[in-house]
Amino acid sequence: MRMGESVEWGLHCCVTLGWLADRGPVSIRRLAAWFDLPQEYLKKRLQPLARAGILGSSPGVHGGWSLARSPDEITVMDVVTALEGAVEPFRCAEIRRRGVGARGAGPEFDRPCGVTTVMRRAELAWRRELAAHTIAELMASPESAERTRRNYERMIASVVE
Repeated sequence: MRMGESVEWGLHCCVTLGWLADRGPVSIRRLAAWFDLPQEYLKKRLQPLARAGILGSSPGVHGGWSLARSPDEITVMDVVTALEGAVEPFRCAEIRRRGVGARGAGPEFDRPCGVTTVMRRAELAWRRELAAHTIAELMASPESAERTRRNYERMIASVVE
């Protein structure tokens, strides 16, 4: 399964915004500085999350980005779908119906082939796994220890508006 870099940025931004929810909206300048990204690049990556109702943005001097829902209501799959779309990664082209092998075929072509069945099951397992994990869980994971959170907060607070 290949996903664009936007998924990683989106997930990290959601975790960061979850940690900083009590501070109000975080400016694009602060987020971009923390991740060492151009502001416009990051803004374009966050816009689909806003359209999907995952992030909210507010204009003005004290505006910025925030989670639109509670971190425990946002799944990793929500973020992936918002950024990558709901496109199925495997598309069956029914190549078994082409060529010499398709001549004289009977009702066996009425059902999906073994390749399609396995690929669909794998995709479903992948989607279920991502849907089983939330932003709140990522925020609380040992890999996101309190020290990392404090570093985020210190960095975000130190970036000049």
